[in-house]
Amino acid sequence: MAHVSDLIATDIEAYLKSHQYKSLLRFITCGSVDDGKSTLIGRLLYESKMLFEDQLAAVEADSKKFGTQGDQIDFALLVDGLAAEREQGITIDVAYRFFSTDKRKFIVADTPGHEQYTRNMVTGASTADVAVLMIDARKGVLTQTRRHSYLVNLLGIRHIVLAINKMDLMDYRQDVFDKIVADYRAFAAQVGVAADITPIPMSAFKGDNITERSANTPWYTGTTLMDYLETVSIDEERARRGAFRLPVQWVNRPNLDFRGFAGTIASGVVKTGDRIVAQPSGRESTVTRIVTMDGDLAEASAGQSVTLTLADEIDISRGDVISLATAPAAVASRFDVMLVWMHEEALQPGRPYLLKIGTRTVNATVTGIRHQVNVNTLEHSAASKLELNGIAECTVSLDRAIAFDPYVDNKDTGGFILIDRLTNNTVGAGLLKGASAGGAAVADVDVDRAAREAMKGQQAGLVRVDGDIARARLEERKLFAEGRHTYVVAADAPQALIDALLDAGLIVLQPTR
Repeated sequence: MAHVSDLIATDIEAYLKSHQYKSLLRFITCGSVDDGKSTLIGRLLYESKMLFEDQLAAVEADSKKFGTQGDQIDFALLVDGLAAEREQGITIDVAYRFFSTDKRKFIVADTPGHEQYTRNMVTGASTADVAVLMIDARKGVLTQTRRHSYLVNLLGIRHIVLAINKMDLMDYRQDVFDKIVADYRAFAAQVGVAADITPIPMSAFKGDNITERSANTPWYTGTTLMDYLETVSIDEERARRGAFRLPVQWVNRPNLDFRGFAGTIASGVVKTGDRIVAQPSGRESTVTRIVTMDGDLAEASAGQSVTLTLADEIDISRGDVISLATAPAAVASRFDVMLVWMHEEALQPGRPYLLKIGTRTVNATVTGIRHQVNVNTLEHSAASKLELNGIAECTVSLDRAIAFDPYVDNKDTGGFILIDRLTNNTVGAGLLKGASAGGAAVADVDVDRAAREAMKGQQAGLVRVDGDIARARLEERKLFAEGRHTYVVAADAPQALIDALLDAGLIVLQPTR
């Protein structure tokens, strides 16, 4: 493999040192079906000389077997590795690839274009800094282009490359390019896309405007794709400037003389002597040491893995968040969220799930769907359930308060996933918008029957079951499978017990005999 850097051949140690301190850019390719996303990534790998000789030979052989480019290399086969992908000529699952140049390192996620694989696109976009939105010059802006743009904007990606591909099939006409750019900008303004949009005419197959300016588009005076990726600001200072957040991954206690709290700093800066607060408990202390594998530091910032030791013995566990006392995170147990549903079985409000945010996992219930979003028309509609790939604004209740930030302020402490309690499958991904009514810290909540019902997502009630206690337990199993919180009492149970269970927000089942 011949990298573009000459240092590999002349001074390998100097190359490795320069490589170590390069910035890392994560980006995705997205858009509609057959817009050339996989071909583009294959071309980037080829142009950056990140292929071994045997890889190149293998893809040349596979191009003759699977490819659609005649005697030419089918660059898409460098990314689409699944048998089903090669047979159908489509991308099904997210494929991640690493490559680098002299200026920067890259991790690119090739995401599927089919509507049924929208959840895979969300997975790839969740960690990206830049979205390369592919548009087929023959087709223009399509429904899936709009859907992916909406999701990119929702996930907070602030840099979009509008890659208008297959310009060679439209004779590199400027009027075709200008019309697509105008159509997309009009849509972006309608949706409220906040990203910086950079349009580039290109041909991923032939290499136009990928790494070098193409003579076929003399009317285009902008950047090439590679130049853009190497120079775009990826907001490295944004995370550093944000409020300090350390989600605790592990309580480090190797011996009786040391107790520290380990994790990766999500945002901001911490220094020895800083006054911190552990959340959600709210207890404060002072940082005495910042410990790393390479020794103690006086200061640490976002992205670094550290262990903090504190001046006071306060109770901090895995899942807690350490913040600066002067700029703490918010604490709540009920939230307004934007939720993307990622499972074949529809979301049923009221059913219990596990919610994982940062290093914490808690019990959660989607208590209601405020509205579902039609990403094609941008209309909001009422919904009683959420099907696969559906997007909706919902309310979510947790069984305890957690520390958080709105997603727009901090992706690490504002993004979450929902997990099925029985199968352990990830069924949804969400963005916290803020605490909803009743979602303030525990100390501010009136804990009554209404609050307990809201948390459980159900209305308490007494159900008389015609039969004995075995029959009542059978009915309980049915309700439990639907995610209801239940309790079976005896036929002669005292009314005081029944009233207490109802006050706890439970559905009480009582047999008649």
